[in-house]
Amino acid sequence: MEPDLFTAAAEERQEKDPSSSPLAVRMRPRTLDEVVGQQHLLKPGSPLRRLVGEGGGGPAGPSSVILWGPPGTGKTTLAYVVSKATNKRFVELSAITAGVKEVRTVIDGARRATGGFGKETVLFLDEIHRFSKAQQDSLLPAVENRWVTLIAATTENPYFSVISPLLSRSLLLTLEPLTDDDLRGLIKRALTDERGLKDAVTLPEDTEEHLLRIAGGDARRALTALEAAAGSALDKGETEVTLQTLEETVDRAAVKYDRDGDQHYDVASALIKSIRGSDVDAALHYLARMIEAGEDPRFIARRLMISASEDIGLADPNALPIAVAAAQAVAMIGFPEAALTLSHATIALALAPKSNAATMAIGAAMEDVRKGHAGPVPPHLRDGHYKGAAKLGHAQGYVYPHDLPEGIAPQQYAPDALKDRKYYTPTRHGAEARYADAVEWTRKHLGRKQP
Repeated sequence: MEPDLFTAAAEERQEKDPSSSPLAVRMRPRTLDEVVGQQHLLKPGSPLRRLVGEGGGGPAGPSSVILWGPPGTGKTTLAYVVSKATNKRFVELSAITAGVKEVRTVIDGARRATGGFGKETVLFLDEIHRFSKAQQDSLLPAVENRWVTLIAATTENPYFSVISPLLSRSLLLTLEPLTDDDLRGLIKRALTDERGLKDAVTLPEDTEEHLLRIAGGDARRALTALEAAAGSALDKGETEVTLQTLEETVDRAAVKYDRDGDQHYDVASALIKSIRGSDVDAALHYLARMIEAGEDPRFIARRLMISASEDIGLADPNALPIAVAAAQAVAMIGFPEAALTLSHATIALALAPKSNAATMAIGAAMEDVRKGHAGPVPPHLRDGHYKGAAKLGHAQGYVYPHDLPEGIAPQQYAPDALKDRKYYTPTRHGAEARYADAVEWTRKHLGRKQP
C-alpha cells in the first residue's frame, strides 16, 4: 500500500537506527549496480534499467514485468531498488493481504496522479500467484493502458499461476539462484559494511563454506544465518564465528522445495530421470529432498511403480514387484520408517538394468489403433461358446496350442491389416535378453516374417 504516517515513521526510525532492522534488510542494494547476481537482467537498456529511469518514456516507455525465481534471489530487492531510484510514484501490495478492492484503489489513484500531476505509478505486487483469476483480471485494464507499470513477483511458474492475458502484456524475467561466488561477495560486504556488521566479527573459511551450503543460493537465508551466528559469537565474547557456533545457531538447512508448487513436479521429475539414468546417488538426493519437504510417501511410491514399468520393464522383472511392495508398505507404516522402504526401492530401481521396450511397444500399438489400423478379429479366434457361433464360422479352424508338442500354434492371431506388424523390440539388457531370444523363436515358429 502507499506509505502512511506509521510506515513513514518506521522507515525514518530504520534510517536513524539501522540496527533495528534485520541484516538482510539493511544490506539491500540501493542501486541496480549494487545488486548481487542476475547480471543477465541488468544490462544497459534492460527493462529494469528503464524502470529506474535509464531510458525514455512515451510510446517506448518501460514495460510491466513479472519477476519469477526461487526465494532469496532478489525479486523484492529489485522492486525496492526501483522504489528508491525512480522518480515515479511507487505503491506496494502483497497478494497475501490485498484483494480486488485494494487493486482498484491503487489504479484509481494512479489515474488521478497521471491526469492531475503527470506522475507515473509503479505497482509492486508480491506473491502474485496467490491472486485468483478474478483478482488478476482486475489488473488488466491498468497494465494494458499503462495507468500503472506493474512489477509482479512470484516463486511459482507463471505459466501455471498467472493468467495468459496478463502474461502477454508483461515481460517475464527469470531470476536464477545465486552462485556461491555471488553469495560470498554479499557475505564479505555484510561483514564489513557500515550497514552490516561493521567488522565486529570474522568468518573463517570453513564457516563460510558451511554458510554457503546452508544458504542454497538464497541471499536472505545466508544473511539471516550470518546475523544469528554473529550474534551468538558476540554474546560469548568471541570475535570469530566458528563452525561450531554456526552449527549450534543454525540447526539445519531448510529444504529448498515447495511441495505445493512447480518444484513438486521438478524434483519428482529429477528423481525419475536419475533412476532412469542409473545414478543411484542423485536419485537418493532427490528422494531425500522429497522426504524432508514432507511429501506424501504414497506419491513417491506411485512414481516408483511407474518408473519400474516405463524404464526398466523386462530387463529386471523384479523391479515392478519391488515397487508395488514398497507402495503397499508405505501405505501401512508411513513416515519416518517409510523412508527406509522408499530408499530400498529407489536403490533397486536405479541399479537395475534398463529397458523401455515395453513402453515403446504399447505406445506403437496404441498409435496404430488411434490411426484406425484395427480390422476384424480373425474368425478362428472369435468366441465360439454361444449357440449359432459355429454357423457364423466363429472359432472354426482354431488350433489349441497345448495340443502341440512345442506348445505353439502357427496360425494368424492379429487382424489381416496388422498380421506382420512387430511392436515389441526387446533389448539385450539384463533379464530381457532371454525375452529377446524367446520372441525371436516364437515369431519364427508362428511363421512371422523376420526383419
